[in-house]
Amino acid sequence: MEIKLIVFLPLLAALIAGLGQRYIGAKAAKIVTTGALFASCALSWPLFVYFLSLGDLSLNDSASRTMIVPVLDWVKSGDLVFNWELRVDALTAVMLVVVTTVSSLVHLYSWGYMDEDPDQPRFFAYLSLFTFAMLMLVTANNLVQMFFGWEGVGLASYLLIGFWYKKPSANAAAIKAFVVNRVGDLGFMLGIFGLFWLFGTVSIPEILTAAPDKVGSSVGFLGYRVDTMSLLCCLLFIGAMGKSAQLGLHTWLPDAMEGPTPVSALIHAATMVTAGVFMVCRLSPLFETSQFALNVVTIVGATTALFAATVGLVQNDIKRVIAYSTCSQLGYMFFAAGTGAYGAAMFHLFTHAFFKALLFLGAGSVIHAMHHEQDMRYYGGLRKHIPITFWAMMAGTLAITGVGIVGLGGFAGFYSKDAIIEAAFAATGPWHMYAFAIGVFAALLTSFYSWRLIFLTFFGKPRWEQSEHIQHAVHDAHGHDDHGHDAHGHHESHDGTAGYHPHESPWSMLVPLAVLTLGAVFAGFVFHNGFIEAEEGATFWVNSTLAFNAHLMHEMHLVPMWVKLASTVAMLVGLFTAWMMYIRSNDAPARLAANFQPLYKFLLNKWYFDELYNLIFVRPAFWIGRQFWKIGDEGIIDRFGPNGSAWVVQQGSRFAVRMQSGYLYTYALVMLLGLVAAISWFMVQAR
Repeated sequence: MEIKLIVFLPLLAALIAGLGQRYIGAKAAKIVTTGALFASCALSWPLFVYFLSLGDLSLNDSASRTMIVPVLDWVKSGDLVFNWELRVDALTAVMLVVVTTVSSLVHLYSWGYMDEDPDQPRFFAYLSLFTFAMLMLVTANNLVQMFFGWEGVGLASYLLIGFWYKKPSANAAAIKAFVVNRVGDLGFMLGIFGLFWLFGTVSIPEILTAAPDKVGSSVGFLGYRVDTMSLLCCLLFIGAMGKSAQLGLHTWLPDAMEGPTPVSALIHAATMVTAGVFMVCRLSPLFETSQFALNVVTIVGATTALFAATVGLVQNDIKRVIAYSTCSQLGYMFFAAGTGAYGAAMFHLFTHAFFKALLFLGAGSVIHAMHHEQDMRYYGGLRKHIPITFWAMMAGTLAITGVGIVGLGGFAGFYSKDAIIEAAFAATGPWHMYAFAIGVFAALLTSFYSWRLIFLTFFGKPRWEQSEHIQHAVHDAHGHDDHGHDAHGHHESHDGTAGYHPHESPWSMLVPLAVLTLGAVFAGFVFHNGFIEAEEGATFWVNSTLAFNAHLMHEMHLVPMWVKLASTVAMLVGLFTAWMMYIRSNDAPARLAANFQPLYKFLLNKWYFDELYNLIFVRPAFWIGRQFWKIGDEGIIDRFGPNGSAWVVQQGSRFAVRMQSGYLYTYALVMLLGLVAAISWFMVQAR
């Protein structure tokens, strides 16, 4: 019963808030949705703790480690038979905690952030609907139910990204996210179809059990004979690439920052973008049957980590920096899975949910304080004005950069990201050293852009007066109070503030920051044994379908000391470089950009992926569309169809108008001619 409540309470809340908003009002809608999510969260944590505490039970005691909760009979059509049921194991429990915790805190945070929005019930209904779809995805026991949740989060993300639908850029971003994800979903669908064709079922446990028997088989595809398991795993991974914004299908994620900031924290940090990682880990025994597919996952993940980190170096929008950071960290999770460290991948997914949601919500608090300004070039000196937000974002930054001391401990990212890097070194796959090298270098870049964000936002002198948003805020304040504000504003403008006074966020926004700060600080230390230690991890993940590699986790702890120190050294180099460029020598970034202008433009334009896709896909698609429109639709269908018929009727009516003279003898003549014609026809027929 508890499992059903966890999953369906958000759906019930979404229906009440969405359909009943006119009757219950905004406050009641917020209470219902937020209360439902906190109830789901409260039920999820004991379940997670239960699975962590099963270490003393027999590894073969599957009844206590996997729960299947039937909901209803769903489809019976020939060989295609499956039911709607909720699967709960250790992997599900991890995702339940991540989804419900972050979602409940985002709901509470939105009380303050969206306080002035006139459409709050619709917003909270969308948040709860998204949460339900994500919970359906992670509790799926068959591929069709997983696809239902997969498409559900896609729909909800479209609605949330385009929530401010009167804003053209938000509409464009929502459409872009929807279209790019449809490309990935095509691959996912083909993979599901292929698995049903090969195994005759869509049940995940049955497919994973039978998968080893299909190793070495081949199938015809696009005129070639290819390895069956490699093909199906790569098709499934294409779906993961779209949902988790991996290189090639990543272009939607930065633009999705057009949605409200709480949406970014929920969807683009902790939940939807991690669905691809979850899917690969859920189907990891399937991927283990194809080394080629694992190589693809490793290469794409590592390259994405590098790509996104390089682009994040030069972004000025505070939310886009964190968005590219998310893209990069997802790359870490994928190359961890590709090298066989599925436990480390899920551990980083778990810790990343806390510190990345913290960074997004912290950025929202900064934006709230700075009158919706998102350009970091117009920040500076904010740590004294919004100290709680400052320390929360410091905790998130310390976590994502992996600050810690080998042998003693550190923040969350120190445990999870370093585990991925060490596992990549200890792995035996052909691309493991590529992943290791990229992981260390990306850690340096992560440290640089993360501390760059902190230094530009909270340190240095205020640069607020350069912001149009701040100028409008000051102008509005002057318009409402003419008692000495002009002189005050003139005086304040000398220190770069333009007379503006940032304010700390309300408690509804600060409480989620405080809770997530605890996760960013302690989640790694508290939970690392259950996720990645060889013995405890093997116990925790048993019967969860995750292919936990206890040998790799053991070897990971035996790597040389220089490997363990590599990411820490990279973090310190990134921190020192950021300090030199943005604290000690403020003109250094401009000089570097001028001296390396081609490289700077290459990174600023995001490796020109958008321009390339516009040239290869968008323009030809629009040209083809115009041809179908002008030639096919208007030139042929309309011309010879409705427009042609209308022309014939119009010309016939004009002829009829000429015949309508209004003279009686004319009508009598026509009647006589008609009578003669009729008699003549009958006489001819009589012969």
